[in-house]
Amino acid sequence: MTTGPEDPGPDDPAARPAPPTDSEADGRRRAEEKRTERHVWWYLAYFLFGIHLVAFVMIYAVRHGK
Repeated sequence: MTTGPEDPGPDDPAARPAPPTDSEADGRRRAEEKRTERHVWWYLAYFLFGIHLVAFVMIYAVRHGK
């Protein structure tokens, strides 16, 4: 396998993609942070729903037990 000027090798700096700029990295970080924050809110909602469900079942059991 030969590498010529039209076929750059793996060590050629022109063949490597450019590193992301600060604005691209910041935008990617903000998008991931927003997605993570949204997941945290969903986990909190499910947790609170579960706690209330357990509380209602316990109230029902206490009021209807002998």
